[in-house]
Amino acid sequence: MLSLKNISKSYSNHLVFTIPELELQGGTYWLKGSNGAGKSTLLKTIAGLLPFKGDIIVNNTVSLKKNPVNYRYLVNHAEAEPQFPAFLTGEELTRFVCSIKKGAEQQITELKEILGIDNYLNNPTGSYSSGMLKKLSLLLAFIGQPEWILLDEPLTTLDTATQESLCRLINQKYKSGTSFLLTSHHDIETSSIPFDAIFLIKDKELKQIAR
Repeated sequence: MLSLKNISKSYSNHLVFTIPELELQGGTYWLKGSNGAGKSTLLKTIAGLLPFKGDIIVNNTVSLKKNPVNYRYLVNHAEAEPQFPAFLTGEELTRFVCSIKKGAEQQITELKEILGIDNYLNNPTGSYSSGMLKKLSLLLAFIGQPEWILLDEPLTTLDTATQESLCRLINQKYKSGTSFLLTSHHDIETSSIPFDAIFLIKDKELKQIAR
C-alpha cells in the first residue's frame, strides 16, 4: 500500500497540487494530466526527490519523512527526460545503483536483454541518444526489490519493439508483487497494461476518473 497524507507541494508561493489523503493498494495505476499539471512533480515527490508538506508511507510502516533510507529501497523512479553525468558510463551508473539498491548481477543481465541494451553501456552517457538514455533510466528503475516503481512517460523515445517488451516487463513484475504508478501521453491499450485505476491531476487536485 502507498499512502499519501496531507500532501501539499509548492514552488515558492505557487501551489502545484494538494492531496488531503490517498491510499493506493498494490496494483498498476495511470496518472493523466495536461502539460504543466504536475504529473512529473507528483512522481518526483513520491520518489522522495522533492521537498513537500505532509508524508508518504509504504505499507503503513515505512515513512518517507521518518525512514527516508528504507523508503527509498522500496520506491524506484525513472524520469521522463533522464539526465546523467556525461562523463560516467552507463555501466558505472548501473553498478553504483545496483550496489545501493541491493540488486543482483543476474537481474541486470535479464533487464539488459529485455530492454535491448547492448554494449553502449560501456560508453559515457554524454554520447547517448535520447532513446539510449531512456533505456538506461528504465534499467536503473527496475534494479533491486522495489515495491513501487514510478515511471514518468516510460514509452517516449522507445521503438515499438522495446515499448512492447517494457509492457510485458511491467506485467511480469506486477504479477510477482511490484506495483506501478506511471504517466503517459501515449494512448496505452489497457490490454497491454491492465490498470487498476486511472487518475487525473487537474486544477491542483488529484481525482480518480476510471477503474
